[in-house]
Amino acid sequence: MIDPIVAKIESLKRERNAVLLVHNYQMGEVQDIADHLGDSLGLSQVAARTDADVIVFCGVYFMAETAAILNPEKKVLLPDRYAGCPLADMITVEQLCEMKEKHPDAVVVCYVNSSAEIKAESDYCCTSANAEAVVNSIDSGRDIIFVPDKYLGGYTAGQTGRELILWQGYCPTHARISPKAIERLKQEHPAALVMAHPECPPSVLKIADEVLSTSGMCRVAAESDAVEFIVATEVGMLHRLKKENPLKEFYPAARNAVCKNMKMINLEKILWSLEDMAPEITVPAEIREQALTAIQRMVDIH
Repeated sequence: MIDPIVAKIESLKRERNAVLLVHNYQMGEVQDIADHLGDSLGLSQVAARTDADVIVFCGVYFMAETAAILNPEKKVLLPDRYAGCPLADMITVEQLCEMKEKHPDAVVVCYVNSSAEIKAESDYCCTSANAEAVVNSIDSGRDIIFVPDKYLGGYTAGQTGRELILWQGYCPTHARISPKAIERLKQEHPAALVMAHPECPPSVLKIADEVLSTSGMCRVAAESDAVEFIVATEVGMLHRLKKENPLKEFYPAARNAVCKNMKMINLEKILWSLEDMAPEITVPAEIREQALTAIQRMVDIH
C-alpha cells in the first residue's frame, strides 16, 4: 500500500508539473520517490533540460541555486532552506577576489559545492565527476586557481599533472573518514573493493582501489566482479548502492560520515514545499548572468 504522504506528493507533482531531483546523500525515503537520483553533475544536467515548471531539489542550498541559475524561468524549491554546505561556506567572495589579485592571469575553477556569488567570480565550475576533464580543457600555459576543496583540487592536480593554486577548504563529513578504519574493514573483508570519493583526505585516496564520484560508484558497483565494497563517502550513498545491487554487500568506511545538512529534508517537508510552493530559491539577475557561463561549462564538459 502506498504511503499517503507519497500519494499526496505524487498528486501535487502532477498538478504543479513538478520534477523531484534527489541527491545520492539524501535519506532513503527521499531517494525512493525521486524522479531523478544522482550526483551534482547529473542533477545539474537534468535541471538544464527539464520541461517541468517546478523543480523540487532535495539536496543542499548550492544545488538549488545552481538549478535556479540554469532555469530562471522555472520555480526552484528547496524543501528546507537551511540545508547548507559547510564546504561552500569555507570561502567568501572577498577571499576569492584576493586570490585573483595575487594571480591576475589565472583561470578560476570552482567546485560546484560553492555559492552562486563564488561561481559568478569563476571561469569554470566543476563537479567531482568532471574536475579532471574541466582542468584538462584549460590551456596548459595558464595558471589555475581551484576553490574551495583542497582535497578534490589536490587529487585533480595529481590526475592531470597540473599545479593548481588551492584554497584550503574541505568537507567535514569526508574528513571524518580515516585510513585506519578502512584498514580494519579490509582485515574483516579482505576481498572488498575500496571506493573513495575525492573529497576524502589524501591518506584515504592513497589506499583506495577506485577514486570515484557517487555516479562513478554506482557504475563500478554494478559492473565489478567484486561482491563486497568498502564505501568511503557520505553514508546515504549506501542506500542506493544496496538497492541497485541487492546481491552485493556494502560497508561504510565511517559510520559517522553523516552530512546533517543532507538529512534535513524528509517526505513531510517535500509535501509542505509542494503545497505552499515554498521555500523558493532565487538568484539575483546580475549574479545569475555572471555565474551562468561557469556552470554551463560544467554541464557541457562530461
